[in-house]
Amino acid sequence: MIMNRDDFLKKLTRAGHNGMIKIVTGIRCSGKSFLLFVLFREHLRQEGINDEQIVSLSLDDEDNAEYRDPGTLHEYLKSRIKDTKTPYDILIDEVPFAISKKEFKSGDTVRLYGVLNGLLRRRNVGVYATGSNSKLLSKDVLTEFRGRGDEIHLNPLSFAEFMPVCSGNKHGGRNEYMLYGGLPPAVLQPEAEGKRKLDNLIRETYLRDVAYRHRIRSRAEFEELTDVLASCIGTITDPRKLADTFRSVKRTTLDKGTIKSCIDYLYDAFPIEPAQRYGIKGRSISTLPRNTLFRSRNQKRKAVFPADRRNTHNGEYDL
Repeated sequence: MIMNRDDFLKKLTRAGHNGMIKIVTGIRCSGKSFLLFVLFREHLRQEGINDEQIVSLSLDDEDNAEYRDPGTLHEYLKSRIKDTKTPYDILIDEVPFAISKKEFKSGDTVRLYGVLNGLLRRRNVGVYATGSNSKLLSKDVLTEFRGRGDEIHLNPLSFAEFMPVCSGNKHGGRNEYMLYGGLPPAVLQPEAEGKRKLDNLIRETYLRDVAYRHRIRSRAEFEELTDVLASCIGTITDPRKLADTFRSVKRTTLDKGTIKSCIDYLYDAFPIEPAQRYGIKGRSISTLPRNTLFRSRNQKRKAVFPADRRNTHNGEYDL
């Protein structure tokens, strides 16, 4: 089933061969690979680019395991680029697979970035990449290019993008969208399977990724903090008050600093986003405490209301 992501496809096509590495970021399973390898690749073909000029690599595929070595990847890409005049487009999915554990832990220079940045010197080459897993999150990938990266941030399906793939009428589609949101792996499944997939995405993908990336020891408390954030969505998120609640109600030792760090980890991984508050009296934007929004309705609703079908408490968004 083909999903329409025209707004994001236009951003990719406008970027084109602009001398920067186009980095598609976003929460896990939001459709980054589909955008790059299906929609954008088809667009290139319609523009007259033949398959020999399109280099596609999914580094999370075991068939491409040899290219996870930056040296081997470099030689392969060089062999595919035949001259300096014919336009070439290089599409690489899950670039963190080409980063070694030693480079990741020690903070040493990452060889992969040297390979990709070197391609920018070729005026006839466009480079497009995605990266988001427990090894390195999308925001980390963007940071590492140090001004050479052009971010294309992908959100979950909007309601307009969701309706063409919905089997019901607009009223039934609205109710379904309000309940499950716009994450493609969940909304494109039958209801029972969608619920199971959604639960796995939240518990076994988003939260596990963040816990692994930042070495969070108490997974249970981290999950409970996420549930608390989901239950008071759109209200002021004050780490100090949350710490007082955990200490008095849950009898835990989570302090204000730990809670703030965990919230920041979720911001960095994209499941939630801070909403700045404007102080009317002071005519300035407030810093902490901030409001918090989930990027997709289904993330919040599954965390708090797994069986609730009421269209209430809608402090979330899909753009």
